[in-house]
Amino acid sequence: MTAYFVTTRNIMSKNDPESTQETRIRILEAAVKVFATKGYHDAKVDDIVGEAQTSKGAFYFYFPSKQDIFIALSDTFADLLESKLTEAMQSEAHGLQQMDAALRASLGLFSQYRGLAKIALVQAVGLGAVFEDRRRAINDRLTRLVQTRLEAAAAEGSIPPLKADLAARAWVGALNEIVTHWIYAGSPPLEETLPELRKFLARSIGVPEEKI
Repeated sequence: MTAYFVTTRNIMSKNDPESTQETRIRILEAAVKVFATKGYHDAKVDDIVGEAQTSKGAFYFYFPSKQDIFIALSDTFADLLESKLTEAMQSEAHGLQQMDAALRASLGLFSQYRGLAKIALVQAVGLGAVFEDRRRAINDRLTRLVQTRLEAAAAEGSIPPLKADLAARAWVGALNEIVTHWIYAGSPPLEETLPELRKFLARSIGVPEEKI
């Protein structure tokens, strides 16, 4: 079973028998493949059911519609992203080191889970208010994490005082653009963008060159 569905427990009931959990996980994993390949509009419930090797009854037991499973996948990615970034930042003591850890973790996560990233960040654009709300919620959650760490770095003197909410949103926007380009183009590998992206973001908030 794919790690992001095994570890993200909010999309499964802990009281479900194991066989039921596995069925839902299989449907979700199938939906990632189908949506990432065909896009939301061209994907059909029958496609997901076929990929999951299950029945329509099983699909509709868990998800009332195609929209509901798409939203579940977006929420899963948001939860996973927030969890991994928080974990990465907690492993470092200071603001700048925390931001470095978060940047490495986010690029690694997008690279590892490209299908989920494509669903949450790319395909949700232009699908309507419900989907746009979910996409913006992911950006807002990531922005709040970055803002908190920038404020901590400023408080400890690692960076000059700044408008942390604005800087955080600019950082998230830059990251989204790089990831979106990579999703479409497939190159360069996200990890190769890390050194220059780190320098660019650090300079944008006034980090002295000797600390970059």
